[in-house]
Amino acid sequence: MPRGIPNARRDETGLRYTTFNVPLVANPKHMSTTYLKSESQTLWARNAKNKVTEDSSTIQEQRVQSRRGAQVVVVHLGSRFLRIGRASDVTPVTVPNVVARKCQSPVPSPARVEGISRPRPKDGSEPQEPGNDPFDDKIAAITVSLRDRMRFYKLRVTPNATTIASTFNEQFKPEIIAEYNDPYRVEWTPCTEDVYIGDQALQLADPQQSGYVVRWPIYASNFNTRDYPSLQVIFSDLEFILRKTLKDRFDLDSQDFKNYSVILVIPDFYDRAYVRDLVNLLLITMDFKQICAQQESLAATYGAGISNACVVNIGATITSVACVDEGMVLPETRMSLSIGGDDITEFLYVLLQRINFPYRDLDLARSYDWNVMEDLKSRLCTLAEGDVALNLYDFVVRRPDRPTEKYGLRAYDEIILAPMCLFEPRVIEFDKKRSGFKISPASSVTEEIIEHLADRVTNAMVISTQHLMPAGLPESPQKSGQTPVPSTSQTGTATPAEQPEGQAMLVDDATPPAPPNLATDGIEIIDVEDDSKAPTPSHQGPPSNTATNLTPPVFPGGFSIDVCFEASKLPLDVAIFNSARAAGGDEKIRKYLQAVLVIGGTAHVPGMVHALESRLQAIATPLVPNMEKVQIIPPPKEVDPRVLAWKGAAVLGKMDGVSDLWVTKSDWDILGMRGLKERCFYL
Repeated sequence: MPRGIPNARRDETGLRYTTFNVPLVANPKHMSTTYLKSESQTLWARNAKNKVTEDSSTIQEQRVQSRRGAQVVVVHLGSRFLRIGRASDVTPVTVPNVVARKCQSPVPSPARVEGISRPRPKDGSEPQEPGNDPFDDKIAAITVSLRDRMRFYKLRVTPNATTIASTFNEQFKPEIIAEYNDPYRVEWTPCTEDVYIGDQALQLADPQQSGYVVRWPIYASNFNTRDYPSLQVIFSDLEFILRKTLKDRFDLDSQDFKNYSVILVIPDFYDRAYVRDLVNLLLITMDFKQICAQQESLAATYGAGISNACVVNIGATITSVACVDEGMVLPETRMSLSIGGDDITEFLYVLLQRINFPYRDLDLARSYDWNVMEDLKSRLCTLAEGDVALNLYDFVVRRPDRPTEKYGLRAYDEIILAPMCLFEPRVIEFDKKRSGFKISPASSVTEEIIEHLADRVTNAMVISTQHLMPAGLPESPQKSGQTPVPSTSQTGTATPAEQPEGQAMLVDDATPPAPPNLATDGIEIIDVEDDSKAPTPSHQGPPSNTATNLTPPVFPGGFSIDVCFEASKLPLDVAIFNSARAAGGDEKIRKYLQAVLVIGGTAHVPGMVHALESRLQAIATPLVPNMEKVQIIPPPKEVDPRVLAWKGAAVLGKMDGVSDLWVTKSDWDILGMRGLKERCFYL
């Protein structure tokens, strides 16, 4: 190399002909970021910023309308009825939640699932011995409980009342009423259209012969997959019911839906797939403007004007119990019982059959015969022991193509035994009631919010079913955050006989029911029907490697029994106490038992308040120190308890704070169920 020329360094960066400079090493002090850490950067703030450009007069008009509730539709779906109306209305429109569709194929005969035990048929195939029928034993146990309460209140019992009533009913002949003397005659629906809903569907003279399939889209707190072939058919029927009702009762066409918001009342113990499908139906399919979902118990407290209560909703097919604390439903206190008003109706029919019910052609699968029993239930049933007497009642039967008939009926204690199935559920066939339902295929689809199996089991259910946990097996895992259950031992293998006195809330059927003496302390023995209880091993040592020691099945939540199903068999008073017990300590129990709010159609039964108060007082007095009087909160004056949940949702729709709870179509499209989680706080 010539002298004077410096050594040239070899360029190995490959960037010889560029002005690129290697950046300096980042300063650690500047490496933090505020991206999506402030409220101004969220999706809600950006949506609000985009709406600033709208006309101010239009915004003011929408605020005034929203404050009045004129642009808000409140929807409450139930097993029997749909309650819908504007938030500005005083009362909702109540429509039977049923659809009758004409089909081409032969219509199968309507099959009704019997949820109440029936007496053994006397067909002569096997000898009938007195006391050999299990149904008679169940009725006798309920009757003993009633006699004990009547004896405590010093009420007289008529010894031969059943014989007198049976003789009268067997000899009674109906009276024919001419059509011009019947002001309430039924106008039967003509078979001219393909689809009928509500009362028109129920007033079809003979749906099967006319080629109509009558189905109810909702059962309990979920879709009725037992009667429907697929979920899409259920969605189609629900959409038709909503559109038809809004058109006929409120004169709202499909193009008007985009200007209306919806408040959807959902069950306390809900299925996320059920909520997701309903929101998708209302928001996307029916094209409503925005939606807000609220739980029934929370809406009921809004309607009653209270902030803390133990809400008991006795519906047609299920009864839900939950505690509400300052505008929030406590999730661990939720319970769902497979008992409802329909069970009372069916049980009343079974009891009246035992005393020779004069209308012998009654079939509960027919809508007009079901209405006969519903009318008798509303007029006859009571829970006040002082109303039990050998009285004479009358009822009217209206059938298509037949003259109206007026019957007479004599009944004694059947009128109180029927609603007592709420507190003595031994006559209910729980296995039959849940049979036939199909698992939704959409429930296996994963979303942003993953539902664990343990989410289907609450602390109140675990407290109610610990006595059923098989002894000698490892303890089922408890959910995180649960309070320890006081009636189990440290090893988790306590049997009902080993539990301390006053804490064993449920025992076997072999234990006779305790007399309901309201002045005594021993009210801890409560009877529960249990057909699926696992057998208790006779040995207490470690399990041996024999063929009998099989791996026990694992149910939702990791338990060795089906906790949700077993907890659904509880008596109503025990379920309310266990729900309050799951809220916390003794102070919480006293707090919620002094504010029990009963809603639903069965709340109209005379004597319901005293029946619940006396039974809850008998349970809580020996178990809770310093327990004062249990109090049932009556609904507000002139407010029907059946519409109290709808009324509370309507109150919410007229509040200014509801503007923070709306989920729009764009929010639903981007966030899905997370949008409801951030807005409604309960998912």
